[in-house]
Amino acid sequence: MFLLQFSFFAEAMLDPVDFLALQAIRKSLHDLPGSNFFHSWDFTSDPCGFAGVYCDGDKVVSLNLGDPRAGSPGLSGRIDPAIGKLSALTELSIVPGRIMGALPATISQLKDLRFLAISRNFISGDYNQLTGTISPSIGSLPELSNLILCHNHLTGSIPPFLSQSLTRIDLKRNSLTGSISPASLPPSLRYLSLAWNQLTGPVDRVLIRLNQLNYLDLSLNRLTGTIPDRIFAFPITNLQLQRNFFYGPIQPANRVTIPTVDLSYNRFSGGISPLLSSVENLYLNSNRFTGEVPASFVDRLLSASIQTLYLQHNFLTGIQISPAAEIPVSSSLCLQYNCMVPPLQTPCPLKAGPQKTRPTTQCNEWRG
Repeated sequence: MFLLQFSFFAEAMLDPVDFLALQAIRKSLHDLPGSNFFHSWDFTSDPCGFAGVYCDGDKVVSLNLGDPRAGSPGLSGRIDPAIGKLSALTELSIVPGRIMGALPATISQLKDLRFLAISRNFISGDYNQLTGTISPSIGSLPELSNLILCHNHLTGSIPPFLSQSLTRIDLKRNSLTGSISPASLPPSLRYLSLAWNQLTGPVDRVLIRLNQLNYLDLSLNRLTGTIPDRIFAFPITNLQLQRNFFYGPIQPANRVTIPTVDLSYNRFSGGISPLLSSVENLYLNSNRFTGEVPASFVDRLLSASIQTLYLQHNFLTGIQISPAAEIPVSSSLCLQYNCMVPPLQTPCPLKAGPQKTRPTTQCNEWRG
């Protein structure tokens, strides 16, 4: 009788719907060996005192599942659809582990949800393995500000996101396909990572709208077309576009404030703009750039203002630098495998290969 009374008292402290939802969530998830996260989840006590559960009054407002400390083994199992019953939930995160299955469609019922993060295991090598598509209903969540679903097995296309307060999307290392609709991403985004997927099509109309970005990574996809010059006027501090199929010359706007630009392993062509010489670490290797390297690059390289200048594996025809010039020890220059004999020998990455110049037959094909 005492146990029944105590259980009723504990249940009465939390909204009954939330209480039953937490029970369902607990039944569908389990501690991996070495994890003790669910030890405190004793439903004869107040669930608002459980590890990872935060309440406001009688409602659960935040649910952080798994021990967040580095090296924690994480959880296994599936996310129960009852998650959608936590009507006041604003934050949902699951630490890296072995969560499998699809994201429940009921997540779309969480109209106050601002933060959703379910990603890989960074320590042990295990991964959360969410499968299926990103439901359009997730994109329709009106208050969503952070979406982190990287390092999973999600497929399909990227849905439109309607929240005008969305600042972060991290979907890297999934198996997403299709093109990105120009109107699918809100201008409020400051962080966008879609790397290591199978996305296709042009992105110029998408990027022009995202004028608040300060981090952009679209590398290792199958994207095509040109990169709009206007994005170089955005407040981006990290830009990675390597290993796609973009084309056309790179012509930044009047001011470049980016410490690192990596455009390597694409199909960019044309001349190299002198405006890019204000970048501290510039990777233009393995493209189809032609012409001479602008003199502004040499000046900034010799003054140690440029720390990395990788121009190998292009079709460049010259650079105005003295063979006796001394490259600062803090700077790196690589000119191998272009349509010229490098005027001075500098250390290059091993991937640059042993050949110093490109075969003349290839250079004649590109000349002019």
